[in-house]
Amino acid sequence: MGALIPENCKLAALGIDLGGTKIAARIFDDRWQIQHGSRVATPARYGDLIVALKDLVQWADAKAGAALPVGIGSAGLINPADGLALAANLAISGHAFPADIIHAIGRRVTYLNDSRALTLSEAVLGAGQGARTVLGLILGTGVGGGVAIEGRLLDGAGHVGGEFGHVSASAALVAQHGLPLVQCGCGRTGCVETLISGAGLSRIGAVTMGQLLDAPALIARRSADPGAQAAWDIWCALTADLIRSLILTVDPDCIVLGGGLSQIPGIVADLQAAMAVAQFSGFPVPPVHLAQGGDTSGARGAAYAAVMAQA
Repeated sequence: MGALIPENCKLAALGIDLGGTKIAARIFDDRWQIQHGSRVATPARYGDLIVALKDLVQWADAKAGAALPVGIGSAGLINPADGLALAANLAISGHAFPADIIHAIGRRVTYLNDSRALTLSEAVLGAGQGARTVLGLILGTGVGGGVAIEGRLLDGAGHVGGEFGHVSASAALVAQHGLPLVQCGCGRTGCVETLISGAGLSRIGAVTMGQLLDAPALIARRSADPGAQAAWDIWCALTADLIRSLILTVDPDCIVLGGGLSQIPGIVADLQAAMAVAQFSGFPVPPVHLAQGGDTSGARGAAYAAVMAQA
């Protein structure tokens, strides 16, 4: 599958990855290579955040010598009923975001959830190229993802598809391993994100090791500490159970992993093995790939969506 760029489209585009601690802006050429980049700290106040985004758009226009298509990938959701944002770690909740950005810069902005932006980027330009249905799964501070079919994101009326971290954790696995039920940032108790995010892996380790270590420290001890290895095995089983539910729903051709936890050595082989155990006996599981775009993939997906919106 190609990059789905119209033949008459030679525009560069600006992709902005808006996170809780930093805003990364990337200018891409028509081959989706980075021309210029800029990074600033994410302001804690909403008004300052809008100003920072406006400044980055003006910086990109000056670099390009033209008004570029603008795509923003951001944590959080936009309620289609009232246009107000909901986010756990950004000062956008309750505000008309991205409508306020559009007003500030005076032109169209294409907005995507950051997990969906990475999924689109990898489906069209990265590890999922050539696959009809690509499932993106981002594992890190939070858990999310998206589904792209033939290079286009699957979307719905509520724009909440891809909030995979808020599927309930397997009751059987929680009971089997004596895992804690934790209230999630969304307000519910028992979301799988509370056990397979970075903090979730630490919670599992507290059960198997009797001490609370951050995810990197726990992973570093796997070879020497049976409790750390047990925590990792349980994490893989829980994550594979989530993936099994997604496979039963979407039946993807491949799965692309992103986020900080995706960089754990051996994660692809370990997850594939756990997925084979979770799957119906004798049935195949889709291949798992790591995102090829690295930490620029989300910005690239947002920029690509902006170009396609203007095509």
